[in-house]
Amino acid sequence: MCCCIRGAITIEENTKECIWSNTELMLSEIIKRNSLSAEDIISVVFTATRDIDAAYPAVALRKMGITEASLICMQEMYVKGSLEMCIRVMVTVNTDKAQRDMEHVYLKGAVVLRPDLVNKKTEAVAIDGPAGSGKSTVAKLIAKELGYIYADTGAMYRAVGLYCINNNINYADNNAVESVLGNIDISLEHSDGMQKIYLNGQDVTEIIRTPEVADSASKVAAIGGVREMLVALQKRLAHENKVVMDGRDIGTNVIPDARVKIYLDANVNERAKRRCKELEEKGIAYNFDAIAADISKRDEYDKNRELNPLTVAEDAHVIDTSDMSIDEVKDTILKIIRG
Repeated sequence: MCCCIRGAITIEENTKECIWSNTELMLSEIIKRNSLSAEDIISVVFTATRDIDAAYPAVALRKMGITEASLICMQEMYVKGSLEMCIRVMVTVNTDKAQRDMEHVYLKGAVVLRPDLVNKKTEAVAIDGPAGSGKSTVAKLIAKELGYIYADTGAMYRAVGLYCINNNINYADNNAVESVLGNIDISLEHSDGMQKIYLNGQDVTEIIRTPEVADSASKVAAIGGVREMLVALQKRLAHENKVVMDGRDIGTNVIPDARVKIYLDANVNERAKRRCKELEEKGIAYNFDAIAADISKRDEYDKNRELNPLTVAEDAHVIDTSDMSIDEVKDTILKIIRG
């Protein structure tokens, strides 16, 4: 299927380097945001305002290795009051996606041209918060209520941690973990709003819920290669489906364009009680003081890790769930969503 993607960017000065670097930035964003490769590009049409004449923007295509696409480069007519120092592009691509799913890219000063496209929101609910704040439980309920897919990102990191444990790999060693990522295949299945997670074909949905695996998940989540692999999977899931996704950096990093962002919190004792109850229901032995200490330790680690730490998104609705039942939390979030 052929689809068209629009883009525009303003540049700082009329020089070859500035023209080419900004054009490459715009095209790179178009390719990245729409999950394309150079081979998917059929044709590219550039226009530039009349104050840009130091170089052809199209030269950036060759620099990026895009040599097979049909190409047109034109200068725009002057219109009084129009945007200055602006390069526009129309890219035709071969893709399995529908035209409505294409993401158009307007950068720098060019965002004023199409604010309706730039401010487009992903049909997703992002729920962030520390361990034991009730994210997963309430996210499942919200997904079922809305008919959305539930995506437990923490389970993905737990699956990586479980692989390390099972294969005697030090999950605190960045190089050791990154060296085996090619051996790890994580996939999800969804049914009635519920998620099952598979590690190399094995259903590990229940196995990953032990304290040891939780600790490993926190460690591997701070490794760049792990985050790159899983965030790409999460982004694709969010942009191809209507999802309720919970984790530590969903609203701030994974889907910052989510239509609704929630940050759940609760005091440490309450979160420890919830975790103990969860383990008790599964027949797993626990020690309350040890679990409370682990939660406090993980809070500190998650909030201070170098890569995408646990923070509150500026546009998130913050809910303290310490004295709330799950149904009360669910109803509060649904009211926000529907409002």
